[in-house]
Amino acid sequence: MPRTPLDCHERALALLAVRPRSRRELRARLLRAGFEADEVDGELERLEAVGLVDDEEYARRVAEHELMVRLSGRRAIVSRLAARGVDRETIDRALDEAGVPDEERALELARGRARRLGGLAPEQAFARLVGFLARRGYDHALARRAARAALGVEADD
Repeated sequence: MPRTPLDCHERALALLAVRPRSRRELRARLLRAGFEADEVDGELERLEAVGLVDDEEYARRVAEHELMVRLSGRRAIVSRLAARGVDRETIDRALDEAGVPDEERALELARGRARRLGGLAPEQAFARLVGFLARRGYDHALARRAARAALGVEADD
């Protein structure tokens, strides 16, 4: 028996069942699925009214996960949320509410990664650790400070 195509509401719920999504992200997926813009916008309004689409809550959850689990830097989190359509004010509020300083996370992440670099020459370990921290969203100066502290190297590297 052939499956009947999902209507806009069912498709939106199916997408949200996989993972939370921002309003813009969900809108784009529904439009790509072939639903009309007016129908999608009406559905998004209904989902927002019942709390299933909430960019504030979405940004808080993503920021918390990135900060506490992945130990990502602020820059990486801003980039990830902006790419998913969350506005800058909402992103900044979510990050401010999380309140864990970048310094602490960068040092914790650097210490964990430094244990894996023990077989390398100090200069090579330092360069790799700085690169790793930069890719995780920490600015270069902070990445260098955290790498120095984690590896126990002097500032005149």
